[in-house]
Amino acid sequence: MEKYDLIVIGGGSGINVASNAAYKGLKVCLIERSQLGGTCTNNGCVPSKVLIYPADVVRILQDAKAVGIKGANIEIDFPMIMGRMRSAVDKERTEIEESIKSSENATWYHDNAEFIGDYILRVKDTAVTAPKIVIATGSRPMIPPIQGLKEAGYLDNISVLNLSKQPRSLIILGGGYIGCEYGHFFSAMGTEVTILGRNPRLLPNEDPEISDMVKKVMSKNLLVLTNHEVNKVEVKNGMKVVTAKDRATGKETQYEAEEILEALGRMSNSDTLKPEKTGVEIDKKGWIKVNEYLETSKLGIWALGDAIGKHMFKHTANYEADIVWHNITSTEKEKADFHAVPHAVFTHPQVGAVGLTEAEAKAAGKNIMVGRAKYTDVVKGFAMAEDDSLVKAVVEGGTEKILGCSIVGSEAAILIQQIVFLMNCGNQDLEPFRRTQVIHPALSEILIKAFSEVVYQESTSDEKSGENQQGQG
Repeated sequence: MEKYDLIVIGGGSGINVASNAAYKGLKVCLIERSQLGGTCTNNGCVPSKVLIYPADVVRILQDAKAVGIKGANIEIDFPMIMGRMRSAVDKERTEIEESIKSSENATWYHDNAEFIGDYILRVKDTAVTAPKIVIATGSRPMIPPIQGLKEAGYLDNISVLNLSKQPRSLIILGGGYIGCEYGHFFSAMGTEVTILGRNPRLLPNEDPEISDMVKKVMSKNLLVLTNHEVNKVEVKNGMKVVTAKDRATGKETQYEAEEILEALGRMSNSDTLKPEKTGVEIDKKGWIKVNEYLETSKLGIWALGDAIGKHMFKHTANYEADIVWHNITSTEKEKADFHAVPHAVFTHPQVGAVGLTEAEAKAAGKNIMVGRAKYTDVVKGFAMAEDDSLVKAVVEGGTEKILGCSIVGSEAAILIQQIVFLMNCGNQDLEPFRRTQVIHPALSEILIKAFSEVVYQESTSDEKSGENQQGQG
């Protein structure tokens, strides 16, 4: 049996912990059955965003007629776009692999791992053990038991990156962020795209006003059908035919395309790891259970990233890796703080959000004030002709603490970061808005507009309350 100071299972953000430990002189075992870099590097953030930027450029050129620019002759080099994406992935992955291989204190096991006892894992023909273990095993595409899907064949977020020929038509199963991002990419490339989402709303985890705006804009370029249950997939005359039922009316309709992209969610990888054999508890869906310190139910074992099934974002996994490393090495444990987890959906229009939505804040029993503003409410937004846009601010009444913000429109991911900073400093309230100068004319002014609307509503509410009190007196 091989003995180590620390075992890290998962070569995504788990590498952060492994690298820190190796640098400090600990003997580290890193286990990754696939490619180092995890989902983000190999088939997530990096490749998808390299693909999506050309799609953004196409939409900008197409939308330019709204500001008087017409007749753009767009020629798309699909092989070049795909090749550029693969080179970016290869470069980043190679750098990660070389870094791990050059470490004197880290050993990479490139194989499956399975717990076979307390703090003991089997990796191929080798048993490894350590008093401290980090589980960062990520997730994988969830494939529902749809009749005929396996036989007909389909793409997922991994195999789609291997396409050499652009499909003329594509049906995307799922209306979440993966479905919407690839719907944006392929439709901008010229593919005829249909999105079939089971949920009544597109992007169901977003604020309803935001998801409605996304659906409205995306529907100009592709067919977006929500509240549709896919029942069957067949192959007819060389085409893939999907039968879906409208859950509102019960009517079944068939849709056909050259290819199908499955994007119906993610599932845990714990079924192959079998963490329960070392006393680590999992929930009914297989996600690793952790406490506020990211500790599992087993002393000396932590978990982070997609493996815990919470906030499946690379930046959050990196943050969690920092927390785990601190708690491994320090006697004063640090809690993970998830009150201001930001995220973005890189579709057209783009989405950025942080904190609570209006509905979530109300469900939590908060006394809230809500402010809204469109991009066209400020000069720069008007110049961009972005009428289909929205900034929605959620603030706690009385304290003026920022609870959340959602944005749909150009550069939403950049704009939302300004709110993320405010929610992580000082009193997390509106005071910095009052003290800060904002460049005019710039799109950042839309944030001031939305949050000023909150203050206006609150002052108006206070005035009405005072009037009522005077009347009662």
